[in-house]
Parts: sequence; C-alpha cells; structure tokens
Amino acid sequence: MGTNSVNTQYSIILSGATNRSGDNAEQIRGVKDAKAVVVRDNSVPGHTVKPSDVPADAVTSSGSGLDPDISPSHAGLQVHRVAQRNGLPVAEVRRLVAEHTEGRTLDFIGEPRVNALGLNIALRDLMARN
Repeated sequence: MGTNSVNTQYSIILSGATNRSGDNAEQIRGVKDAKAVVVRDNSVPGHTVKPSDVPADAVTSSGSGLDPDISPSHAGLQVHRVAQRNGLPVAEVRRLVAEHTEGRTLDFIGEPRVNALGLNIALRDLMARN
C-alpha cells in the first residue's frame, strides 16, 4: 500500500498494484483472508458459498484496482446475498446480472464481464419500484 503525502486533508485510496508475486507469503495470506470474507459475506440462509466458488477477481485486483467490471462468476456469487438483503427474488437479481453481462469484444478479445455500475443502478431502480 502506498501513502498519500501530497494531500493529507482527505483520506483517499491510492490506485496501483502491489507488484507481489503469486508465491509471496503476504500475498497468499491476503488472498486467503479475502476469500474467507467473501465466503462469509455471501453465504445466506439456504445458500452457502464454498471457498471453491470464489473467483479470482473477488479476492485480487487489477493493476490499477479500479476496474469498472467484474466477472460473471463474481456477480453470480453475490446474487443470493443481494436478493436476501434487499427483499428481492433471486430470479430477478439473476435476470439483472444477465442483462448487464457483456461478452468478449469482437467475440474473441478479453473475457465476459458484468458492468457493475450499470447493474447497481438497475438494482437501485428495481428497489425503488418495489
């Protein structure tokens, strides 16, 4: 983690990668700890998330840490929690995830992704109507 020595008036999150290797003990511990939090936070009555269900993008960040998208598996992992905490049907939340999932660019570049901002706005709008 970096420190903010330029603007000390506000607490900000700095963008950037850790540059730790995949076999770095601190990196491994951080990923394991993050995975345990994801499992705990997304397990709800009637739906238990297993550690093997947690995709890499749920416990790591990109080079900038500011990606606007998440993987479809990361979004899917959160469906039951979002539905339960907001009193929404699971099927309705799944439908919104599907609507905000984009495929590969030109059908071969990159990976499928979920527009997290668009999905969150759609969820907010859905809750406002209910």
